[in-house]
Amino acid sequence: MESSLLLLYASKKADIFKRLGELDKIKYEPNEKIFAELCFCLCTPQTKASAANKAIKELEQTGLLLSGNAGNISGILEKSGVRFHNNKANFIVAARNYFSRAGQMKIKGMLNTDDLWGLRNWLADNIKGLGYKEASHFLRNIGYGKDVAILDRHILTELCKHKVISEIPLVLPKNKYLHIERLMKEFARTLNISMAELDMVFWSEHGSLPLEEMK
Repeated sequence: MESSLLLLYASKKADIFKRLGELDKIKYEPNEKIFAELCFCLCTPQTKASAANKAIKELEQTGLLLSGNAGNISGILEKSGVRFHNNKANFIVAARNYFSRAGQMKIKGMLNTDDLWGLRNWLADNIKGLGYKEASHFLRNIGYGKDVAILDRHILTELCKHKVISEIPLVLPKNKYLHIERLMKEFARTLNISMAELDMVFWSEHGSLPLEEMK
């Protein structure tokens, strides 16, 4: 089964590297773009990436992402098909307040990328609505997450299919998340690819690379 993954990886390698290269450039975007990526990840739990993408794009275009209140934001989230729109609107406002200084978005200066795992811990501990999966997702989307796992149900299903884990857990507390991440990292190492590449190989088994960042 590993050989089939490597064959698939070889066939998709150019597309995978192109996609990862696109993500790597995001870290050089303005503060507002980085914040928008964070908000996208706040919206994705139990919601299609396309719906979260649509909502954040409209919030950017209307200026509400940086200035709207929770009610304004919630309405656009609901219209776009984002589940739990009220909670997520509150998360967006709370994150905006957390990363703003004197009315200006300053998120880039508050992301210490020297310690990737420490940064992920900090995000999960301090930003409401970000668990380990969402924090990993955000870091991947801004070019810092090649070595962290985004353990959504699809990836867990693939890990189970390839016998990296014995079953799909019903819940993922921190210790369980980190344990499965270590197993995934070991599996990626046996294939001589990064976890980000393995993630995209798993997705490409179903025909396409994932919509992991906003378009």
